[in-house]
Amino acid sequence: MPFLSRIIKPLLALTVSAAILSTTQGCSKESKPAEQPAPVQQPAAVPAAQPTQAAKPSEPRTIALSVTEKGYEPSPVTLKQGEPVKLVLTRTTDKTCATEIVLEEHGINTPLPLDKPVEVAFTPTKTGQLVYGCAMGKMISGVFMVE
Repeated sequence: MPFLSRIIKPLLALTVSAAILSTTQGCSKESKPAEQPAPVQQPAAVPAAQPTQAAKPSEPRTIALSVTEKGYEPSPVTLKQGEPVKLVLTRTTDKTCATEIVLEEHGINTPLPLDKPVEVAFTPTKTGQLVYGCAMGKMISGVFMVE
């Protein structure tokens, strides 16, 4: 049994040390001194995905979308069936595979050059979720909720 004792005791000590470190460090990559988190201030009610310009009945609704490291933002965006839409997409990072927007239902596969706004127009024809995304099987994607 002394042999097992020499193996088990160090393993047990290592496990306890790891458990203590994981509870004090969490998943953060940086170690910072313990601070009280600042209270989160919520902005006044801001409607999600408002048109960037006033839409007239004969003009398409313009929606600005950004492609960031987090993906397509904002998402989801609510659209109306039969209402023409003009998306203005700007890719702001190279750290993504979302270098285009693909929307098969409307025959859209448009490249998104870095830091250059690109306009894409379509009219949603049916209600429900309309998923768009990158050309890699929509690994990075966004959603339009069509009412």
